[in-house]
Amino acid sequence: MAYSKSSGKSRKKYTAQFKYKLAQEAIKAGNLSEIARKYGVGANLLSKWIKQLEEHGFHIFETTPDQQNKHLQDKIAKLEQMVGKKEVELSLLKNFSDFYRSQDTT
Repeated sequence: MAYSKSSGKSRKKYTAQFKYKLAQEAIKAGNLSEIARKYGVGANLLSKWIKQLEEHGFHIFETTPDQQNKHLQDKIAKLEQMVGKKEVELSLLKNFSDFYRSQDTT
């Protein structure tokens, strides 16, 4: 399926691949209305996707240092969060172990 429904909303959320496919097909066919009807999307929405593709399409092939840096920072933050969770788990396990050990000796 090319789209998924958001929970609690009646609006459709289309995938990037679906938007790209329709925009490309409409550009090639030269008939926006026909493609919009064929896939059951609004002509205005399809027009918006075509405009976005034409204005920003080449950017999908670019990898800037900022994008790479952001990706690496996100990855580091995620790993730091995982390490923090593991430290908490270890601390809890140690506390439980110490507690049960003290209960056995009394």
